[in-house]
Amino acid sequence: MVNFAALGKAGTPFQVRIERGKIKEFAAATRSENPAYWADEHPVIPPTFLTTQMFWQEWAGQDASPWQAVEFDQRRGMHAEQEYVFHGPPPRAGTTLTARSRITEIYTKQGRRGGTLTFASMVTEFRDESGRLVAEAKLTGVETAQVPGEGV
Repeated sequence: MVNFAALGKAGTPFQVRIERGKIKEFAAATRSENPAYWADEHPVIPPTFLTTQMFWQEWAGQDASPWQAVEFDQRRGMHAEQEYVFHGPPPRAGTTLTARSRITEIYTKQGRRGGTLTFASMVTEFRDESGRLVAEAKLTGVETAQVPGEGV
């Protein structure tokens, strides 16, 4: 059962060090040939690079991610959407950001095939050394009313 009390819960801030090698690894994994990721000494991050913050949260400790507080049943949960917003140029290698995640939405709606769908969103804000908001990553997950294949 989804925990609606998780709405507004925030994780502890954690550091995100943007490293040149990690940008190149990410570009290679996504098969990008964009020279902006390869040639520069301080390359800009690919737009979806911020997805890797989920790993940083794990390394930062359990308190960094409030997502577990939503209590989705993973047998019925799915990743529904991912969105990135940059408030200026994307960060470059050599930058250290402070990130903090917060549960921003939890709501239900009726599914087309019957059954209730529960949605939850988590926004992670990325701030530079001066505290300026650089980027936001929004993750939306959905939980179905039944485990797929059961009750069909």
